[in-house]
Amino acid sequence: MAADHPPDQLGVVRFAELTAMPWRNGGGVTREVISAGGSGPEDFDWRISIAEVSEPGPFSSFPGVDRIITVIDGEGMDLVTDGVHHVLHLQEPFRFDGASQTSCRPLAGPVRDLNVMTRRDRLSATLAVRELSQTRPIALDGGQVLVLLTGSAVVVGADGTRAALHLLDAVCPSGEHLRLVEGSGRAAVVRLERNR
Repeated sequence: MAADHPPDQLGVVRFAELTAMPWRNGGGVTREVISAGGSGPEDFDWRISIAEVSEPGPFSSFPGVDRIITVIDGEGMDLVTDGVHHVLHLQEPFRFDGASQTSCRPLAGPVRDLNVMTRRDRLSATLAVRELSQTRPIALDGGQVLVLLTGSAVVVGADGTRAALHLLDAVCPSGEHLRLVEGSGRAAVVRLERNR
């Protein structure tokens, strides 16, 4: 897996340590949370990133890639894919073809969004926004990535090691079974599966 700062022993990637990178078309910035496969920013099997959008503009085209976008901060955006408008509200995932002619317009001020991209011939992904609870922890396996959207949480490894999560930190287990045992707020849980 690739990232600015690789996951620690519990699989935690700190948002505060990620580097803002310009979009390929120069219209915004993104922070790559984690990716796998390939050797460059466009050569990946899958990629999860967090983008900041302050002005209307086009998206880069990614032929052969399925995308899921979720507004995670701000008032939402108007996303236009191949001429069709889709109003995206906070924490509502939307799936679209990365090859589509796509542009967006924030509805009322800057927004931040979570992006999941998968190479269609290799993998598929789902994204669910889930409530965190002190009494019902979220169990993660190696095929899942969790991003903390609101609130706070603690992740515990199989050996009992604990780490606090802060806003927009991610947990990328990479094979080890982990579980969030304490938390409040909401988290995005991405499941990645290899195509048969």
